[in-house]
Order: sequence, then C-alpha cells, then structure tokens
Amino acid sequence: MAEAPIKIDLAACKGCGKCVKGCGFGALSMKQRDGASGGPEPLPKAVSKLVAVVDASACKACSACVKACPFKAISEVKQQVYGTANIESYKDIWVFAEQHGGVVADVAFELLAKAQELKTQRGGGAKVCAVLLGSGLPATAEQALVAAGADVVYKVDDPNLADYEANVYVDAVAQLVEKHKPEVILAGATAVGRAFFARVAVKVRTGLTADCTMLKIEETKNKDTGALQMLLHQTRPAFGGNIMATIMTPNHRPQMATVRPKVFKKGEPDPTRKGTILAEALKLIAPQTKLVKTVRDPDAVDIAAYDVLVSGGRGLKGAENFKLLARLAELLGGEVSCSRACVDAGWCPATRQVGQTGKTVAPKLYLCFGISGAIQHLEGIRGADTIVAVNIDPHAPIFGVADLGIVGDALEIIPKLIEQLER
Repeated sequence: MAEAPIKIDLAACKGCGKCVKGCGFGALSMKQRDGASGGPEPLPKAVSKLVAVVDASACKACSACVKACPFKAISEVKQQVYGTANIESYKDIWVFAEQHGGVVADVAFELLAKAQELKTQRGGGAKVCAVLLGSGLPATAEQALVAAGADVVYKVDDPNLADYEANVYVDAVAQLVEKHKPEVILAGATAVGRAFFARVAVKVRTGLTADCTMLKIEETKNKDTGALQMLLHQTRPAFGGNIMATIMTPNHRPQMATVRPKVFKKGEPDPTRKGTILAEALKLIAPQTKLVKTVRDPDAVDIAAYDVLVSGGRGLKGAENFKLLARLAELLGGEVSCSRACVDAGWCPATRQVGQTGKTVAPKLYLCFGISGAIQHLEGIRGADTIVAVNIDPHAPIFGVADLGIVGDALEIIPKLIEQLER
C-alpha cells in the first residue's frame, strides 16, 4: 500500500472524530484502538478507545484534517519533490505570436499587453519576449510585436514553417525553451494554440493550464519545499464554470498557459519602442504532411471580430426567429451570435456560439434577446463594453451584468426595434 501523505500520532489522538468530519474525500475513519475491547492489557481510562486511521489511496493531501485536529495529532508527510533542474536559471515571460500570412493574430497583442503587467509584478529584470515562427516573415510582423510590448523577438524563419504543422511547431518551440529557458510562456487558445501548445508542455516536461481568464504573478510559498517563489497564478473556470480554480506550477519550468482571444485588452501600440530581434537558426524536423489547398468555409464567421453582436437564446423559441436577429444586426452593422442552447437545438451553427464552450467576445455593444445568463455565457461576454439584455424573467442572471435591462418578450421587442431603425 502506498504511503499516506499524512501521519497520525496515535499517542496524541483523542478520538474526537473532527478530522473525519473535515475530510471531504472520505479518507479518514475511526476504529477501535488496540486494547480497547479489554484483554490482558486494557487501555487506561484516560486514553480514548477510538483512534483515527487514514486510507492512503483516498487521501488527496489537501491538509484539511491537519487544520481540523484540535490536538495537533495529524501532520503532513513531506514527499520528495521532483521538478525542473536548475529552476532558478529560468527567466523572462514569453508570448507565442501566432501569425497567418505574415499578419500577427490579435490575441498575441492582447497577451503582450498582459505580459507587460506580469513583468512589472515579477520584477527582477524579467523581459517580455515574443516567439515568431514562419517562412518569409515580413519585417512589419516583428516591428508590430515590439510596438505592442515585446522587448525581444525570437524569430524562426524556416521553409519547414511555411505551413502550420503541429510536429514542426512543437520542435521549434521546444528547442527555443531548452536554449533560452523562459519562466512563463503564454499562447492564445486558438485552433493553432490548442493543437500544439499542450504537446510543447509534454515535450519540455512541465504543466499547462488551458483557457485562463486571469493571470498574475506574486510571491507564493511552495507547499513542497516551504520556499517563497514568484509564481504565475493561472485562474480558469472549472466544474462547468461553477467555480474558479487557480493553478500554479511551483516545481517545473516553464509555467505555461493558454488564454482565449478577447479575454485581455490590447494595449496602445508605441511605434517608437525599441526591441531586439534575434533570428534563430534551428535544425527542425521535416513536416510530415503537405498543404495542397486551402478552402474557406463561405458560411464561417468570426463573431469575435465584430463591434456589435446581436445574440439570441432559448427565448427566441425557434430557428425561424433568427431572421429577425439577422435583420437587426444588419441595421446595426453587426453580426448574429447565440447561446449554447440554440446550438444544441440546431437553430444556429456552433461558430456563432458565445460562452465558455464557444467564443469569448468583447464587442462595443452586445444585445442579447431571450438569454437567461448562465455563468458559462457570462464568462464569454465579460469583456463587452455595453450589454443590453431583453428577457421575460425579471430575475434572469443576465440582468446582473447588463448595462440596460428590459423585462419583456423578445419576439415583441425585436420587431419594434427593427421598425424604429428602418425609419
């Protein structure tokens, strides 16, 4: 049986059972102490007949029982820590600068702005660095990254990176990590970022937190070693968005996280900023696939790119009523989006879904009709400047975040809005 991560001092245990009540995993129980049932050596009257025992396989090392015991009879068993060698040699905050056709994705600029905040929190001379991969990369791409906040741009311009392939991208980033040893790496939770970034974490033997909504660096006590470290606090929704979990990587480097587009705001670019461009010559593995042709989906739409979104929920009662939303969006110069309920019902394609399992958006104006405001949906719109909500239920959660709320039937209000705008 594996050794339990806690130790119970049988001499100090009074059998009160408070540790059992404090354990959320059912790992503790009470049993009769040896000699409690009488025999040749019965227990003294002052000694409890019950004693706490731990199931090592069920214990999660949460330490709740240590705090719950009023007699200090339970202590943690320090396990040997395995982690990144020479961890103190890792420094700097990196941002993976995703690009397509030489144009850097907006999420990279959003992450550079956040990285500058983290740099201030980190201190110690850390630099913000951008990693730019591709072939035939224009100088405008690296200049844009410097203007957005990169102190250093690691540029890998190689024919093997002409078209995105996960194996080659993983190889390139892993080589750069081994050579330069960053403390933190951030990437956008895009189709590309999701496809290869987790494989980089496996390759360099570290952890990754996906879809973070908050990031900060602050001095934190390492639970394993007791040492104080400047750690990246990576916060993301968990359990269907019902709680927010903060995850840290104390013993491995780099600390890696992905962030959805539009979660953080872009900074104002400064064309006068000076930065260092380092051209890296790497020996990369050859691509295993060849891109023959790129076919764009004519119906695909990037709702995150619009300043105005008109969104529908279950309260629209059917797919046919999305024609009203389309007309309203046309008049406002925006686009149609929806909640997950509409995608599940087949009323709207998944590319238009807003929320934790859809897209994070940050429009200037977000109008939502018949959306109650589940926490997963609210997480996707928290970057919106102005939210206007229409719902028949006056107690709908959406009204808790709306700048303007209208209690009423969306199917009555939308036609009136269209009529007024058409005038």
